[in-house]
Amino acid sequence: MKARTLAPWLTGAIAVQRLLELRVARANERWARDRGAQEYGQGHYPLFFVLHPAWMLALLLEGRAATGRVNLWALLLFVLAQPLRMWVIRSLGRYWNTRILIIPGGKRLTHGPFRYLKHPNYAVVALELATAPLAVGAGRTALAFSVLNAALLMLIRIPAEERALAAYRNQS
Repeated sequence: MKARTLAPWLTGAIAVQRLLELRVARANERWARDRGAQEYGQGHYPLFFVLHPAWMLALLLEGRAATGRVNLWALLLFVLAQPLRMWVIRSLGRYWNTRILIIPGGKRLTHGPFRYLKHPNYAVVALELATAPLAVGAGRTALAFSVLNAALLMLIRIPAEERALAAYRNQS
């Protein structure tokens, strides 16, 4: 199969998945706020709402311009990342959302994928940001957005989460 043929389908599937997940995230956010959750890191939140749609657009455009065949290994890795993504979301349950919300009385998870990684969701997203574009011959998109995502995570998001958790532990 030609990469340019798969690119619109893959981008569309990712967009639908993300929109459905946003509905879950919003419901979970309301649930958390109803329980007195305090939000941290609001200032950087819009950066992710620019990054992800821009990534999908670049994936579509560069993928549609690709002349090669689908990279089956990259596609397989992307597909295998999806159960990992669901494992993270299911493990977090009502606590999963797209914001940094700390609920009084809540505890840091140590089961599921959190047994192995402190931030498994970010590892899955990093894998997706690289493999989906590589599957459709969009190497520049894979590189550029992997670097941008890593910078946002390592320099801003993860430190903000760690500060929020530390502040919560100090209050308890």
